Amino acid sequence: MTATTNTTAKTRANTQTAVSAQTEISRGAVATMVGAGAVVGFWSFASIVGGLIVAGGPISLVQSWFGAIVGM
Repeated sequence: MTATTNTTAKTRANTQTAVSAQTEISRGAVATMVGAGAVVGFWSFASIVGGLIVAGGPISLVQSWFGAIVGM
């Protein structure tokens, strides 16, 4: 009876370790994706602000963007 108990205890310990490792990997993946999204968001915001400054305002930016798209 003790052999069965020891086997069950080892199986449970291995299962719990695997779940814990999988949880930690998932947390790391989510943190990486959130960080990458934040970097892209900050970069796009900085690009918009830089474009607004160079163009001279939001109306000039839209006019310049439309001119670049149409080719005029």
